[in-house]
Amino acid sequence: MTFHPRPEAGEAAPWAFPAPERSTLGNGLTLLRCHRPGQQVVAVEVNLAAPLDAEPAGLDGVATIMARALSEGTDKHSAEEFAAELERCGATLDAHADHPGLRVSLEVPVSRLPKALGLLAEALRAPAFDDAEVSRLVRNRLDEIPHEQANPQRRAAKELSKELFPATLRMSRPRQGTEETVARIDSAAVRAFFEAHVRPSTATAVIVGDLTGVDLDAVLADTLGAWTGDTAEALPVPPVTADDSGRVIIVDRPGAVQTQLLIGRIGPDRHDIVWAPQVLGTYCLGGTLTSRLDKVLREEKGYTYGVRAFGQVLRSTADGKGASMLAISGSVDTPNTGPALADLWQVLRTLAAEGLTDAERDVAVQNLVGVAPLKFETAASVAGTLADQVEQELPDDYQARLYARLAETGTAEATSAVVSAFPVDRLVTILVGDAAQIEEPVLALGIGEVTVVTN
Repeated sequence: MTFHPRPEAGEAAPWAFPAPERSTLGNGLTLLRCHRPGQQVVAVEVNLAAPLDAEPAGLDGVATIMARALSEGTDKHSAEEFAAELERCGATLDAHADHPGLRVSLEVPVSRLPKALGLLAEALRAPAFDDAEVSRLVRNRLDEIPHEQANPQRRAAKELSKELFPATLRMSRPRQGTEETVARIDSAAVRAFFEAHVRPSTATAVIVGDLTGVDLDAVLADTLGAWTGDTAEALPVPPVTADDSGRVIIVDRPGAVQTQLLIGRIGPDRHDIVWAPQVLGTYCLGGTLTSRLDKVLREEKGYTYGVRAFGQVLRSTADGKGASMLAISGSVDTPNTGPALADLWQVLRTLAAEGLTDAERDVAVQNLVGVAPLKFETAASVAGTLADQVEQELPDDYQARLYARLAETGTAEATSAVVSAFPVDRLVTILVGDAAQIEEPVLALGIGEVTVVTN
């Protein structure tokens, strides 16, 4: 019997994060385009220079309401008509506001790209900001706030921001506003914020997908290129300051069967040379089920379903005024809150004393770098990352260089970075749980002054 020869595995093809082509339209809009063969769903991300710092005093949340209102009708289409037009294109349009600015996201089959870009341009050129629609969005937002207050994770995040940052800094307050500030927002305030900060000269559009046969220049000329507006100077960026002296704040939830943990401080942004080693070391500490924190708190002790350590960029600028949030998050059963925190601190102390192992470093590199080709399979993931780079004032090849830097980072360097990121005496600990049961055990740990808040 004759058998066919067994096929042999070929050599893996080299992979690098896609490089965009950068240009500027006649109206001043910066454009990044990235041709991705086979990606028939095109992703578009538009960065608008409307940061939360620019919100008028007493109107926290106006950027969020404006973002939600962008797809709620235009001068040409009512809200119902606009939604129907998007649906006919098979498109989705979303927008959200954050500290660096406002992001508008569009996904659409490439065959419907011209129509969808026209609708996007219409929303940016002439949003309706109808009184009734804005009032509805304000009511919706006010309805959301009590639910967020009841959510332990959201409540912990709110308290950590309030504790870390001075009250004068916008980062100390909820991104989407409070009941008091949101209640003051009306259509006039939304339109004023839009007119003050939304213009093509300070915006960037990222377009990613299979652009074969698409005359993108012609499409843009009739859509985003027809968006007009005045020019403006970049808004001043206040430096980020924080108080990360070690302390514990318990948000009292009488009768809670679990305690939500959020332990954090601020750190450098992606412009800092330590970012890549810090990403690697933080992954070893709490980035996966096999990380140190999970091995002890989940596998050995059974306190939790999982604990994660992470770094999240809050604002990133080339002039060094940016910052990230370095945090450890999870939940534990109430009776074991004290022991769980004791073990968590011991993990940090052991890490500082003994360092990471080469095996831990190798697994982290494999997981972070090795899965990148899968992580960026979709046009949306590539577009989102490119838009992040624009938002954080990073070069277009940053992501590609980051993966190369991760691959070459050694165990000692990763250890130094993660130990510096999570010093045991410079962590603000937020606990959302039953204060009557957890205050005394936590106080006995000696990890900082303990304060109980009831609101």
